[in-house]
Amino acid sequence: MSDRKTDGLRALAPLRTRDYRLLFAAVGIEVFGTGMWTIVMVFQVLALNDSPLALSAVATGLSLGLFAFSVFGGVVADRFSKRRIIIVVQGCTAAVMSVVAALSLTDTIELWHVAAASFAMGAGSAFFYPAYSAYLPQVLPPQQLLAANGLEGALRPSMGQGLGPALGGAAVGAFFPAVGAVIVASSYAIAFVITLFLSRREEVGGTPTAEPTNVWGDLKAGVRYVTGTRWLLWTLLFGSSLALIIQGPIEVLLPFLTRDRFEDAEATFGFLLAAYGIGGAIGSLVVSTLRLPRRYMTFMIACWGGGALPLALLGVANNLALMLASLFVVGAATGAGVVIWGTLLQRLVPPEMIGRVASLDFFVSIAFMPVSIAIAGPLSLIVPIPAIFVAAGLIPPLLAAVALVVGRMRVTELQRPLDA
Repeated sequence: MSDRKTDGLRALAPLRTRDYRLLFAAVGIEVFGTGMWTIVMVFQVLALNDSPLALSAVATGLSLGLFAFSVFGGVVADRFSKRRIIIVVQGCTAAVMSVVAALSLTDTIELWHVAAASFAMGAGSAFFYPAYSAYLPQVLPPQQLLAANGLEGALRPSMGQGLGPALGGAAVGAFFPAVGAVIVASSYAIAFVITLFLSRREEVGGTPTAEPTNVWGDLKAGVRYVTGTRWLLWTLLFGSSLALIIQGPIEVLLPFLTRDRFEDAEATFGFLLAAYGIGGAIGSLVVSTLRLPRRYMTFMIACWGGGALPLALLGVANNLALMLASLFVVGAATGAGVVIWGTLLQRLVPPEMIGRVASLDFFVSIAFMPVSIAIAGPLSLIVPIPAIFVAAGLIPPLLAAVALVVGRMRVTELQRPLDA
């Protein structure tokens, strides 16, 4: 195949590998099931206890499961077989959701069952994604990791925020929550069966080392590696700062902004979130069709910092089309940066450390997102909401410049060229 044809099909190149096709299918079905569960869970809780407090408590279970095991999941991924972890997680989640579906069908389900299922799903994700991130470089050649991360970046919002919730709402609306729970359980069961066909291969971190270590020692080694690797530390600091600055305004304050400016606030808010999600999917897919940029860290930080600038327009623009375009650009730039970031973790971090670094990244993101959401509301009582959006757009580019300089990203790019 000529170079031109190869470039044109770059985004689909990973799908030529059998194990990646299996992984891609399993992840897609799992993300679909998780997206559907978010809707099924809501209506199952409302059927049991029509209370916002009950719904909030149950919904928190998923985040608690993620938070409780996010760091430990990376240690496990670096110590044991990634393939086995992926299979066990999918199997356990399928079993838990099957129990929930059976309880719901027999009308014996209770509120704590739903909360426990959400917690188990979050815990499963905390083990699955570090293992998946560390397993992918063993399945694909380095030059295809960017395309693979781009495909995944496009898959998640499409299935998890689009098709899954849409079909979940349709199933629950047409029938009752138990039917939705059965579909979720079936999705995880199918994903579990698919992972059973992954090839056995020699895995870094999957066999005991000559010098035995303990979990706490492995965790400390991971933290030391992150804090001692300049570009990695400053990317994590910048990324966590970005989550703190952006997440709260979009999730908490945007509905109030739309209510003050538009008559049909609910539909408008939905369109704005859709623009943000679609932008993320398209940004991820576009990057996956390209070669890794020569200045890959500069590009990644510029996407995150510069891509936040359109948020400032939300503070001053009353035009819906402009607001939709702004959130689309923010989503696209964020998605593109995330694809580059995932690829750099898999290519620049030592294979035996990928799980721990991925889980630390996961942990930091999870820790700062709820903080951002928690402080956005009280902050809006002191600072006008439009001014908060202006600040959310203008501060990230300044932080990006600091991260680039202090993290010495350019030096790393010159010392470790990739796909040049």
